[in-house]
Amino acid sequence: MTMPTVPVLYLVAAIVGVLFTINGFRPAHRPSLFTVPSFFAGWLTSELPIHHIVWQAIASGVFIALGALSSAAGWIALGLTLVSWVGLVALARQASRADDVSERALVDAFGPDYRAAIPPELAASAQPGVDWRRLVLPFSMKDPDVEVERDIVFHRDGRLKLKLDVYRNRSHPTGAPVLLYIHGGAWVLGDKREQGVPMMTYLAAHGWLCITANYRLAPRAPFPAQIIDVKRAIAWVKEHASDYGGDPSFIAISGGSAGGHLSALAALTPDETEWQPGFESADTSVQAAVPFYGVYDFTNREGLGHAGMRRFLERSVMKRKLKKDRAAFEAASPMYRVRSDAPPFFVVHGHNDTLVPVKQARLFVKLLREVANEPVAYAEIPGAQHAFEIFKSVRTAHVVQAAERFLAVVLARAGVGEEVSQ
Repeated sequence: MTMPTVPVLYLVAAIVGVLFTINGFRPAHRPSLFTVPSFFAGWLTSELPIHHIVWQAIASGVFIALGALSSAAGWIALGLTLVSWVGLVALARQASRADDVSERALVDAFGPDYRAAIPPELAASAQPGVDWRRLVLPFSMKDPDVEVERDIVFHRDGRLKLKLDVYRNRSHPTGAPVLLYIHGGAWVLGDKREQGVPMMTYLAAHGWLCITANYRLAPRAPFPAQIIDVKRAIAWVKEHASDYGGDPSFIAISGGSAGGHLSALAALTPDETEWQPGFESADTSVQAAVPFYGVYDFTNREGLGHAGMRRFLERSVMKRKLKKDRAAFEAASPMYRVRSDAPPFFVVHGHNDTLVPVKQARLFVKLLREVANEPVAYAEIPGAQHAFEIFKSVRTAHVVQAAERFLAVVLARAGVGEEVSQ
């Protein structure tokens, strides 16, 4: 490798690093061709800015050792790298703001003294704070206090087997409140092992029973197969949670992206018997909902969604045209299913979400608040991309802890928390 080549390569790497940093602040929403690449680049950069500084520092050290500073290109690259680091530090500081934003959402929903309502046995685990040691390896999800029982069949129909995983504390508490998590994947892909793990692991370590279920995927199984399977999972939890130490009288539901859509829809349609074929009499109500970056509208109401979403839904999910069956699209949209007796909601959405525009979440929250008797908390997380909480990060830690505080207040209001024992 000739000497001039090393500085040029260093310059190219530095430019790429700067572009990643810029995209972390201002991801591309248009044109649609750039949306997905911008999402992946911004997702990893905005959630792991310190990790990016580390790899850029290592790369810079290697390039400099190979003689990158022997020409002007190398010095320019070094300058760009330092600029990138300044931006990455700013992204890290922005991520830490998730704590304040989430806290304000809870104060707005419950009042400034909401923490006083949390029973002492729940308050101890609901204190904010980041364990930085757990963030060094963001994709390592194991917790020594949590055990996972996988692939429990909750529905069987011929060759079809729907399975779920159970996360619980190794101390096997009894009377534990239950969280059911629904994975995302645009209704056409994904698996229960791929999403929500930081949240479920955190809650299970603090005494919750957490369950995550698979569902049939489109286009092979068009909607409403997905919501039917989610309701099957709720019915199974009601019947079997006590076998694992859970309290079936309190079930919260959560999910991300398509899972955010399905969790919100399930929470708003406990009496939709058409979506409970063969188990019409089962109770599929839930006591709280925490949807993350969900899709709340299949009709592109007020033009808040991406232009390609309608075509994707028609072709791959609904298997019908919006113009020919608008009622079916509205029925599938949480935005159209808001109701006065909705359970308490904590809606979480990233301000920088390129896949599901944040304006859709704002409208859903507005419509829900207009009719709901129970509190509706809304946290619009600065700098957060779609799927920001799939792995461990500072932002994930703050939002998951806020979700725990939200659920602790709802538990206290329901009179459940004091019954948990370990």
